[in-house]
Amino acid sequence: MFAQALDRAVIELAADVRDGLSKTPQRELHSKYLYDDIGSALFEVITLLPEYGLTRADQRLLQTHARDIARHLPSPTIVAELGSGSGRKTRWILEALAKRDFTRYYPIDVSAAALHACRNELGTMNGVHITEIEGSYTNGLRRVAARRLPDETLLVLFLGSTIGNFERGPAQKFLREVHGLLKPGDALLLGTDLVKPVDQLLAAYDDPIGATAAFNLNLLARLNRELDADFNLQNFRHEARYNNAERRIEMHLRSEIAQTVTIPGANLTVALRQGETIWTESSHKFGLDEVRQIARDAGFVCEEQWVDAEWPFAENLLRVESQ
Repeated sequence: MFAQALDRAVIELAADVRDGLSKTPQRELHSKYLYDDIGSALFEVITLLPEYGLTRADQRLLQTHARDIARHLPSPTIVAELGSGSGRKTRWILEALAKRDFTRYYPIDVSAAALHACRNELGTMNGVHITEIEGSYTNGLRRVAARRLPDETLLVLFLGSTIGNFERGPAQKFLREVHGLLKPGDALLLGTDLVKPVDQLLAAYDDPIGATAAFNLNLLARLNRELDADFNLQNFRHEARYNNAERRIEMHLRSEIAQTVTIPGANLTVALRQGETIWTESSHKFGLDEVRQIARDAGFVCEEQWVDAEWPFAENLLRVESQ
């Protein structure tokens, strides 16, 4: 069974790589493939950098307002976290809920290493039972929804402004899919990074010690490992740029020379021009009114917003309306 799942994952990776690197005029690689075990570990390093204030803002809001968030939710509440990572910042929410009732927590992540780290981080909490789910967001959430009891409220956590990695159209579609898996009274706690000065954003995505560059370049190294590609990482450079029209940071990998790369596992050969880039990730920034509109368009009601003063970032509690 594990081997079959592994085969399916490699087949999906190969198909996505073949599709993305064949696009014109802008080649792409899907950002979800940044987060293999090595990429997840590198991202944990990025969250500690002084230039990257997003994670600390996320943590401050959760720590400060966890009890208030819990007061918005009836008992019993079960928790599913999309892209849990190590689960470190989730502790305060779980503690607030577990003080009033036994709480079941389902971290969902594509990285087995991240789920293991989550178990190590949160596995000894009193009043909390953890069930790890390795898989995609929607498939994992579907499995959680199938296990819930009739009287339980489901709280979905989508923290860290991961929603910003979606293009705005797909983000709306994804939130509608999440809404479709929930029942009236359920809630989604959505983290969103807010618009801020461009210089501050660029420093956060192109740090001086090169952790973000290593994170980005690891995507090519992953293709070498898993699809037998022959990317020479020394021929590529990490590049972060701000797209003012779309209000997003874009991460690219720039080819420093004209080169040809073969990817046997995807049955693909790619000829890159000098200066050509591969677009690997977007990080969209939001306004508070925009978040409320996005919520309405997806079928939610924005019940509350908490905003960090030091690094403009918001936690947004979105509710599925009772019928």
